[in-house]
Amino acid sequence: MRRFHLALAVTDVAATIPDYSRRLGAAPTVVVPGRYALWRTATLNLSIRQIHGEGGVVRHLGWEDPQATTLSVEHDINGLIWEQFSAEDQAREIRANWPETDYDPET
Repeated sequence: MRRFHLALAVTDVAATIPDYSRRLGAAPTVVVPGRYALWRTATLNLSIRQIHGEGGVVRHLGWEDPQATTLSVEHDINGLIWEQFSAEDQAREIRANWPETDYDPET
């Protein structure tokens, strides 16, 4: 099943985690303190990344799709970035940026 992906820039990851956990009714799947968090619910893949001065900005949209063979990136007519990727594609990106997480979407 595909999950809609929403990637947001936030000014404070630590403050955002409890707010979004309440809104989604779930804790994040992975947290990199002060940098990044990811929630994977039945229908939504939501990531937040701390970017100073850019809180509340949509970084990109897309789909987590188990049938995706590789990460693909497109721009829509409005200039928004749309990605399509598998859970493992996303895990590789997380591990490349923050190796200390050793994130595995299957666990």
